[in-house]
Amino acid sequence: MAQFMDVHHGMKGITPDQLRAAHNADLAIEGEERVHFQRAWADPESGVVYCLSEAPSAEAVQRIHERAGHKADEVHPVPLSI
Repeated sequence: MAQFMDVHHGMKGITPDQLRAAHNADLAIEGEERVHFQRAWADPESGVVYCLSEAPSAEAVQRIHERAGHKADEVHPVPLSI
């Protein structure tokens, strides 16, 4: 499966608990699209959140985020990593 990095803007002031809750909301339904969210990072000052996932497509990643209540602003394939 391919890897994707998605980006969410406008989450200024996000707390660790809010990030964990958003990530858990994705995890609760990710299997319905064969997506697996591996990790999430946030910068509360800028309001940017990043999520790394494995999925069959960028569209599948976006569908899970939308259903979980936090649509991604960008979804990028990660074709190379070390």
